[in-house]
Amino acid sequence: MLAVIGGSGLAQFEGLAHARRKTVRTPYGDSSAALSFGRIGNEEIVFLARHGDGHSIAPHEVNYRANIWALKEAGARQVVAIATVGGIHKDLPPGSLVAPDQIIDYTWGRPSTFSQGPGVPVRHIDFTEPYSSVLRQRILDAAAACGEAVAARGVYAATQGPRLETAAEIDRLARDGADMVGMTGMPEAALAREAGLDYAALAVIVNHAAGRGDSAKGIALDRLEAVLGQAMARVRRILVQLCSR
Repeated sequence: MLAVIGGSGLAQFEGLAHARRKTVRTPYGDSSAALSFGRIGNEEIVFLARHGDGHSIAPHEVNYRANIWALKEAGARQVVAIATVGGIHKDLPPGSLVAPDQIIDYTWGRPSTFSQGPGVPVRHIDFTEPYSSVLRQRILDAAAACGEAVAARGVYAATQGPRLETAAEIDRLARDGADMVGMTGMPEAALAREAGLDYAALAVIVNHAAGRGDSAKGIALDRLEAVLGQAMARVRRILVQLCSR
């Protein structure tokens, strides 16, 4: 079963046939919201709103362990995570879509592993390639099939939030090789790997990162909603195509 984790701008997945909701209890507490189950075409889907039904959970307060555990417990085997990010690379202006292939973790203080607690054995994972190449290709193929352009590579910088970054911080991320910056990519990706789930992200560039492009002197937050709304309509088309293939 395919799971979709919705980020900012995608708090629900309209169009699920025979939709139903279910709360899954986990050893790590409650997930961000109840899981929504349904079908698109021949594919069974489970959807989870990362920030809660009312978008009330900040990036650093998301219970990532409960979310991933709940999706696996529900029967998910693949996870497509939708993320809103700022564009650092000059070729990623607002409105761009990207399937990142690498990630750099700048977060801190977030529970980031299931290998934690008395008597729990330490389990190391290979994280050389943090995203599933097979699932990334499925996303790219689905995008091509519905005529949507998605950049095939990119390095996602995961920062703590909820504040946006300074221009100097963005310069540092660029020197580190980051192409985009968001706040929810980690530890979500690593926990999915620990849980044995195929995981890939579809990132939506909603603004130039601080100090770049039209954000050179500041980020106009009131402009983000218009970009987000248009981009999420494209994301939905890709997801529907992905589930129909």
